Amino acid sequence: QVHLVESGGGSVQAGASLRLSCAASGYTVSSRCMGWFRQAPGKEREEVAHINGYGTRRYTDSVKGRFTISKDNAKNILYLEMNSLKPEDTAMYSCAADSSGGFCSGAFRYWGQGTQVTVSS
Repeated sequence: QVHLVESGGGSVQAGASLRLSCAASGYTVSSRCMGWFRQAPGKEREEVAHINGYGTRRYTDSVKGRFTISKDNAKNILYLEMNSLKPEDTAMYSCAADSSGGFCSGAFRYWGQGTQVTVSS
């Protein structure tokens, strides 16, 4: 019923920008908590950013000032704007959605399959 589909990844050089999109169906992104995660080879998955149902945003320290998470409620899409990309940002990026109320509980129930981001020096 709920489907999340990521797009926008690619191979870029350090310093470039990308915008990742997460198109949702069977789910209303505006009222719920949604997040972006990434996993690099040999490392555990980490949360990059999330935004709750009330507009509050949180970022992991390594991306603060460079990445912006946002929603387009009319189109039901979650975005991750990525600026000043670094090689250490290389990972598979996935979006996820909470199934509870507007606050982020950490219980992300729905996941996309991911989009690859590769940043070269």
